[in-house]
Amino acid sequence: MGKLLNPGSGGFIEALASKIYVDKTGLLAHTNSLCGTKQKWICFSRPRRFGKTMAAEMLCAYYSKGCDSRALFENLRIGQDPSFERHLNKYNVIFLNMQSFLSQTHEARSLVERVSNDIEDALRKAFGDELPKGNVVNALIESQTKSGTPFVFVIDEWDCVFREQKSDTGGHKAYLDFLRLLLKDQEYVQLAYMTGILPIKKYGTHSALNMFTEHSMASPLLLAEFVGFTEPEARALCDSFDMSFEEAREWYDGYSFKNEKHVYNPLSMVSAMINKEFNNYWNVTETLDALRIYIDMNFDGLKDAIVDMLGQGSRRVSIARFQNDMSTFTSADDVLTLLVHLGYLRYDSASQEVSIPNKEIREEFKNAVEGSGWPGVAEALTESRSLLAATWAKNESFIAEAIGRVHNNSASILKYNDENSLACTVLLAYYSAADFYFTFRELASGKGFIDILFLPKPRHLGKSALLIELKWDKSAVGAISQIKDKNYPEKVSEYTGNILMIGVNYDTKSKKHDCVIEELAL
Repeated sequence: MGKLLNPGSGGFIEALASKIYVDKTGLLAHTNSLCGTKQKWICFSRPRRFGKTMAAEMLCAYYSKGCDSRALFENLRIGQDPSFERHLNKYNVIFLNMQSFLSQTHEARSLVERVSNDIEDALRKAFGDELPKGNVVNALIESQTKSGTPFVFVIDEWDCVFREQKSDTGGHKAYLDFLRLLLKDQEYVQLAYMTGILPIKKYGTHSALNMFTEHSMASPLLLAEFVGFTEPEARALCDSFDMSFEEAREWYDGYSFKNEKHVYNPLSMVSAMINKEFNNYWNVTETLDALRIYIDMNFDGLKDAIVDMLGQGSRRVSIARFQNDMSTFTSADDVLTLLVHLGYLRYDSASQEVSIPNKEIREEFKNAVEGSGWPGVAEALTESRSLLAATWAKNESFIAEAIGRVHNNSASILKYNDENSLACTVLLAYYSAADFYFTFRELASGKGFIDILFLPKPRHLGKSALLIELKWDKSAVGAISQIKDKNYPEKVSEYTGNILMIGVNYDTKSKKHDCVIEELAL
């Protein structure tokens, strides 16, 4: 896709020829419905490794007059859509890979000049040397007049300026002004589709490109099924490659949206299928340095939130104030919102909470925390497997001592002053439980709420369920009594294995943790 005007279908042909191709041409039915309307501007931001460039190649192949791509699409989803014929190869497509331009120019103002000149050069070659020079908008207007054909703009990695030139605020403004002039209220624009990682940059509470409808990892709207692989698509891949769907879900699921509850990381899914191995493929294209930079920011509550999420907890955030760049941070919420857009966290719009989506990303956080020198946290993660083994062995003293070590070693991070903070400590201590259990916290049951419940995953049904009740300045024995009195095991009545009822108490005077375990067979 090196050609700027009508780049053709080469990139999409390669996608179709790949060992794994998942049909996402349904996106074209959506973009077709917006062509030539007041909603023709789309910004679809997704993390790296989520198929942004492949989607851009698909749009170029479908809309461009520079190729005949009927045979590529007619047997795919879009081929069955009523809009298929009306838009197939009907427009002049301008494809702009902004990352490539920035690599050549190294700063925003030079990028704007280079893009303008290259568009003008391409138009003159296609429509004649008499086109206006020095004004790209006039050249586009005249080109449409001569050809009788409007333009589809496909802009890949539109936000690279904000990601790589973080401090160049003047350049940022010049870049946004250029895009607005190029695209807004121009009759030659049939459709404008931008891909990137970040949503459109805000200045204050407003966007410089407010004509765009934004689809992001926080709110993909109607495009949720195109963020990654849906659950039926992931299941079909596992069936085709004879791989465990349950393990695929554990490793790569976790991105959940209002209109699509299970979305899988597409590149990791493809890598697992081809390599016949479930593993962490995230760090193949991402370094830990960026994640460490953000989690080491000293915003109040940020480290506490990450430690909580490592224990499979969640944290309520406000995403409204985030300025959609990688440099303007005023709170922990800003950093957590950025991590949503980078794909490191999932955002639940209903609860307004963030959490770590899956095993693959939990490993990335674990690696980042271990390299960041957080006191006690790295040790807790390392020792977690030993704690789990001690729990299965009903070693009460080991459990109490281990939770105490996590508390003492992480006291500078966790605000340890109530049962909620005790729960954070326990979940951090039981980090490895996620390999064997589904985790539930504050789960309604019987006459109250179970503090922490670990239910075995299907392939680990031989393990005992763990039902943990936490107390503060009371007693571990009292915690066990509450489990029985309030009939907490009723919540897991469908589970037929053993349950370990675990009571944990912290005494603020002695600074000691106590643990009592009783076994219940269902």
